[in-house]
Amino acid sequence: MRRLTLRQFKVFEAVARQLSFSKAAAELHLSQPAVSMQVKGLEAIVGLPLTEQLGKKIFLTEAGREVLHASQRITAQLNDLQTNLAQLRGMDSGQLNIAVTSTANAVATGILAQFRGRHPQVSIHLAVSNRESVLNQLAANRIDLAIMGQVPERLGLEAIRFMDNPLVIIAPPEHRLVGKKNISVEDLAAESFLVREAGSGTRGAMERFFAAKGLEIRTSMEMSSNEAIKQAVQAGLGLGILSLQTLEMELALQRLAVLAVEGFPIMRHWYLVHRADKRLSPVALAFKQFVLAAGKTAVTE
Repeated sequence: MRRLTLRQFKVFEAVARQLSFSKAAAELHLSQPAVSMQVKGLEAIVGLPLTEQLGKKIFLTEAGREVLHASQRITAQLNDLQTNLAQLRGMDSGQLNIAVTSTANAVATGILAQFRGRHPQVSIHLAVSNRESVLNQLAANRIDLAIMGQVPERLGLEAIRFMDNPLVIIAPPEHRLVGKKNISVEDLAAESFLVREAGSGTRGAMERFFAAKGLEIRTSMEMSSNEAIKQAVQAGLGLGILSLQTLEMELALQRLAVLAVEGFPIMRHWYLVHRADKRLSPVALAFKQFVLAAGKTAVTE
């Protein structure tokens, strides 16, 4: 009797995550035929189709969903085993798996660099992606910790606020409002804004702020990264709202300017997040303590 293998589960999880054989192959650095062969082998053992194609899209069958849930449980148990073994080995030989939202990347990179300086033997795997992807990685137990802004409730997550995150309005240096004091929100009614994608924490904070002021702003373009917004603002395509902590270089080089708008900065916060049921390894625990200490230092400086 043929047995299920961990490799088959790993490949199938990628297919289920991407809902695409080609994208799963790219993620796993395999050929598409190799991915298809693994899934077909799994289907032959299970005796049921695990995926179905409707038009150009792939969906999981009921059997596929059952196999995915079982695979995720097995993966979580293996991760716990690795955590337990890491505790026996000690933290200096462990690995830290962390994901951060693109907005938090500048803050997280600095903290990681300091942590690595104290623990040079620790192996760090950092994934930078959007908020939805970070939440999915937490849900699938593929990471130990995450650093992000807005944290949803009722997802079984433990979130600890460790640092302020001021959001400011940016403009090109030659903009008519640069240098003006006490700019009212009404002065922005005629301006166009470059915004992050729907679901972004920064965009949500911006929309809530202007809605509370009774102002509906015009959006000229939607972008998926902070860097794209900064470049577009420099080019004069509109105003932007970003974390002040992501603008250090552009402000120093006078490529961008912060507008003195009443009610700004919007004060948000950075959170260190992990699953509430996650048994953190010594490395992850050490990093958690390091981040919280770094946050306290930033507040007192």
